[in-house]
Amino acid sequence: MSATPLLDACDIVAGYVPGVEILSGCDVRVDDGELVGIIGPNGAGKSTLIKCLFGLVHIGSGRVELRGEDITPLRAHQLVRRGVGYVPQVRNVFAQLSVEDNLRMGAYLEPSKFRERFEALAEQFPLLSERRRTTAGSLSGGQRQTLAMARALIMEPSVLLLDEPSAGLSPMMQDEVFERITSINASGVSIVMVEQNARRCLQVVDRGYVLDQGHNAYTATGRELLDDPKVIELYLGSLARKE
Repeated sequence: MSATPLLDACDIVAGYVPGVEILSGCDVRVDDGELVGIIGPNGAGKSTLIKCLFGLVHIGSGRVELRGEDITPLRAHQLVRRGVGYVPQVRNVFAQLSVEDNLRMGAYLEPSKFRERFEALAEQFPLLSERRRTTAGSLSGGQRQTLAMARALIMEPSVLLLDEPSAGLSPMMQDEVFERITSINASGVSIVMVEQNARRCLQVVDRGYVLDQGHNAYTATGRELLDDPKVIELYLGSLARKE
C-alpha cells in the first residue's frame, strides 16, 4: 500500500434522521489502481456509505480524505471537479435523452472536454458510438449501466463509486457489467463498488469490506473473504463454494 491512500474514509457515523445512525464507525481505504468491493446483508449501510463518500448523505462524525485532503464537507459537484465519479443504483440514465446527450450531461461542468472524451470512451466502449442517437430508455439493462458508467467517466475521475451495478440484471448481463468494471479499472481508474452479488464481487476485487449493522465486520482481499469459513457461513452461504 502507498503511504497516502487515494481515498480514505475513517470512522464514519451517518444516517438520514438526526439521532438515528445507519453507519456507526465505518472505514474504507482505496489505493491508486485498486478495485474495492463492499458487501453485506440488506440494511447493513452499504449504499449509505457510498453516498457519504460522494457527499449525498451528511456525515455526523468521521472524516473522508482524497489524496490526504479533507473532503468531508464537500458536496457532489465539488467532488466531481476533484476527480470523484458516482453511478447511483436507480435512475442512473436520462431515459428520454439519446446516448450522446446523456454523455453530454456528464460533461456539464466542462463541456469543452466532451468531444475528446466521447471519442476516447467510444474506443473503450464501441456501443456508445454505435448507439449514440438511440434513446437511453431503449437500451438493455446492461447497456444502460454501461452508459451510466461512461457518463461518470467523462470527467476523467481518479476514483469511481458504483452503487449496486448488477442490481436487476440477468446473470448474462451481470457478467457483461462486471467485465466493464474490470476493464475500467484496468484503464487506471480506481473503483469502489457496493454489490449485492457478493460472490461475484469478491471474485474480481482486490480488497473487500463486509459491512454488518453499520460497521466493518471483516476486511481482507477478495479471495481471502471468499474462502473465509466465517464469511461463507454468515454472509455468502454455499454459493461461495462454487467455482
